Amino acid sequence: MVERVRGLLRMAEDPSVTDAESQAFTAKAAELMTRHAIAEAEARAERGEEPDAISRMDYTVAGVGGHGKARVKALADIAAAYGCQSAVRGNNSENTERTIILVGTVSALEALRMLMPSISMQMEASAKFMSSAHVTDIRELRNYTRSELETERKRYYRSFVRAYGQAVAERIREFRARLQEMATHDGESGVTEGSGQNGSVRGAELVLRDDVNRVNEEFHKQFPQLRKHRPERTHSAAGYRAGYRRGRQAELGLETPVTSGRASTLAEGE
Repeated sequence: MVERVRGLLRMAEDPSVTDAESQAFTAKAAELMTRHAIAEAEARAERGEEPDAISRMDYTVAGVGGHGKARVKALADIAAAYGCQSAVRGNNSENTERTIILVGTVSALEALRMLMPSISMQMEASAKFMSSAHVTDIRELRNYTRSELETERKRYYRSFVRAYGQAVAERIREFRARLQEMATHDGESGVTEGSGQNGSVRGAELVLRDDVNRVNEEFHKQFPQLRKHRPERTHSAAGYRAGYRRGRQAELGLETPVTSGRASTLAEGE
C-alpha cells in the first residue's frame, strides 16, 4: 500500500501531468491511506490489541514572513483533519523557516509525511497562478503603482493559501466520516464478520474516536503552555474565495475519479 501511495505521489509531482491529473493522483493516494488506517484499526480491534501508538513529527515549512505564516495555517488545518494536534516553532514575522510540530497516531503522521509535500505543491501552484491573474486583472482597472500591485498580490496570495488549506481539510474530514459511516453500515448489514465488541466495526469506530482523546492528552503533556499567535491581519476577500473554491475542487474524497492515463492503469492494478 505504501509503495502504491508513493507511486501515485511521484506521478502527481511530475511536471508533465496536468493540474487535474495531479489532483486525481493525490486524491487517490489520500483515499488509500485513509482506507488503510481504518482497516488497521478494525484489525487491531478484532485481535483485541492496543490502539495505534501516539508519536510526534517535525515538518519544516518553506517560506518566510507572511507567506510562511499562511502556509503554516493551511497545513495545520489539514493535519487537524487527520486527527493531529500541532504547535509551531519560529512562526513570527522574521525571516526564519517555520517548523510545524505534529502530534498524532503513527498512521496519521505517516499519511501526512507522504501527502503534505504533494498537497503543498498543488496549493502553491494554484496560489501563484491565481494571484498573478488577479494582479493582471486589477492592473487594467486603473493605474496602480508597482508597490500597490505587489501589496495586493501578497494579500491575495496569503488569503488564497489559508482558504485552500481550510477547504482541503473540510474535504478530508468529510471523506473520513463517509468511510467510517460505510464501515459501520456494512457491519450492521452483516458484511463484516467478527464476534464481540472488539470484533465489530463499531469497536473499530470507537478506537478511532479514542485516538482523538489520546492525541489531545499527549499533546497537552508535551505543550502545557502554548502562546497563541496573533491572527494574520492582511486579508483579501477575492483571494479567500478563490482559494476556498480551488481547495474544494481538490476532490480529496471517496468519489474522486481516477480515470485518465496512468492513474486508471494503477487503480486497476491495485
